Formats: sequence, C-alpha cells, structure tokens
Amino acid sequence: MQRKKVFLFAFALILCSFLMVGCTDMMNTPSKRVEEFLGKYQMMDSDVLEDLNDTVEASEYSSEGKEEYKSLMQKQYQNLTYKIKNEETNGDQAKVEVEIEVFDYANALEEANTYIEEHEEEFEEEENKSRSQKIEEYKIKQLKAVTDKANYTLNFSLTKQDKRWILNPISDVDVEKIHGLYPSV
Repeated sequence: MQRKKVFLFAFALILCSFLMVGCTDMMNTPSKRVEEFLGKYQMMDSDVLEDLNDTVEASEYSSEGKEEYKSLMQKQYQNLTYKIKNEETNGDQAKVEVEIEVFDYANALEEANTYIEEHEEEFEEEENKSRSQKIEEYKIKQLKAVTDKANYTLNFSLTKQDKRWILNPISDVDVEKIHGLYPSV
C-alpha cells in the first residue's frame, strides 16, 4: 500500500512538471506576448503608469489639468479592448496584427479646437482666468464627455531571443492609437 502511494505521488509530480512546462511553452507565442502587453494597459501595470506619468509631466497642461488628463488616460486603458486579427511567424521574427477599440479622444480634441477657433470671444482672457486656462478646461471637459469609440489597427513586431518571444518597441503612432489620440482617417 505504501509503495502505491509513493508511486502515485511520483506520477503526480511528473505530470505536474509536464503540465507546467507545457503551459509555459503555450504562453510563449507572439500573440500571447501581445496580449500580455495590452493586458498591462488594461490592468494599469506599474510600468505603464510610470510611462503615463512621464508623458503627463512633459505635457503643457497645468497641475490640475495634468491630474485630470492622467485620469482620462487611465479610464482609456481600463476600457481598451482588442482582438488579435493575424499572426505571422518567419523563423525568429513575427508580426501580430491587432484591432483595438478605445475612446475617440482625437475626434473630441479636433471638434474642441474647431469650436475654440469659431468662438474666440468665449476664450478671451479675464481678470481671474487666462485664455490658456479656459482652453485647457474646455478641452478636458470635452474629453470627459467622450463616449464614442475609435478602432485602430496595430502591427506589433516580435523577435525570438533565447527561445522566448520579445516584443519590439512600439512606435509613437501606436502609442497615440492606444491613447485614442491618433486622427481617424
């Protein structure tokens, strides 16, 4: 009886080892790496938030505007959806085509800029508020009201290094698409 228990335990241990190795290998595909990358946005991974902080700090928004803009981007990340459309592998190189859906902030900003140009008198400097403060507040207000979504196609490239797929750096255009700030065609 004791021998049977030892045998079953050893068998279970070996089976678990095979499953763990198999699952790890199944997670090492170009599409899985892209899903992992986009998932970091959805889950607001610390690296993603650090990049967002750097982007926001480099912006021309006021302190209050920066916080509101950061909050809008976090909302964007949490609501980002995607669908893997295609994966092509050629040796140690791969391309993954993904369609994402995000809030259409680009269109909202374009409409806000048009409105500001056509209604300059509403944005004239006042005693307690500068023109730039009024414009910033208006744009943030318009971004907060966005419910429309935009679809973009992203093409990720990956390289296999030491049997592991590594995502190559994404372009600034793709970052704009993830942020919903890339102008629609």
